Amino acid sequence: MRNSLPKVASLALVAGALLLPAVPASATTAPATAVKAVQDDPFSVFDVTVKAPKKVKAGGRINYTIHAVNDGPHYADAWFLGGQFPKGVDLKKIRYRTSIADTECFLDGRAFYCFANKVLEKGESVTMVFETRLTKKAKGTQTATLGIISYDVQTGMENMSKEELDRLGIPEHGYAKTVKTKIVR
Repeated sequence: MRNSLPKVASLALVAGALLLPAVPASATTAPATAVKAVQDDPFSVFDVTVKAPKKVKAGGRINYTIHAVNDGPHYADAWFLGGQFPKGVDLKKIRYRTSIADTECFLDGRAFYCFANKVLEKGESVTMVFETRLTKKAKGTQTATLGIISYDVQTGMENMSKEELDRLGIPEHGYAKTVKTKIVR
């Protein structure tokens, strides 16, 4: 994968910290708030839209369309589309459509996420349609929170799973929208 400026800068800081001797106690350092602000800035910010029907019959189909645009400042190489599906959706019957060929999806509780092995440059977008079916017992208003999760991975970490990125504490940034569908009889 290519090296972005923050990734190269992070590696240089780590290498410098390992090579330089300890700083004397009398030396001045940058305020912690300034350093924290730089670390919290995401590598990529996404503009997300989610579409779903307003009304559906119990047992009917709900298609959720997620569209995410990488607003930068850098490319995104570790991201997941999906989110929390409603209680009335049969999770075993979720299907998806996307133009990205190399896509893997997994279920985690009520959450369904898909990883696509594609680098999204600044300005590029991705769209995914999740085809779901409600159970016949579904009632009330079904709420889904869907979008994209982007990780600030360093060079060499591009192929790690979501679980491993979470375990290591790699910064993640979620961009989600909530959509509601009323169940009609």
